[in-house]
Amino acid sequence: MRFTGFTAAMLLMTAIGQTQTLTTAQARAHDGETATVCGVLASEHVAARSRGKPTFIDLDAPFPNQVLTVLVWEEDRQNVGALPRSGHLCATGLNSYYHGVPEIIIRNSKQLSR
Repeated sequence: MRFTGFTAAMLLMTAIGQTQTLTTAQARAHDGETATVCGVLASEHVAARSRGKPTFIDLDAPFPNQVLTVLVWEEDRQNVGALPRSGHLCATGLNSYYHGVPEIIIRNSKQLSR
């Protein structure tokens, strides 16, 4: 009996620790959840005059019609490393909204994959 409870607890912990993989279109329905969201890099922009010098990577459509934005703050660039310039990109993190657009903030290289 204890073994069954232990096994159930381990399975629950494993399920909680895993994130779901979503398309950029699906991200809208998963606000506030941690997920991996994948799409095609459509544009990249560094707001060099803005506080924190954020880099915005727009997936599936360029700004202002982006479907999801991946945000990297200047203070995190060293931990993130080189950013991709094109192709398929997946970002893992908290999916939240900023001005009506889903956004994932990246703090380290482990949050990005191709």
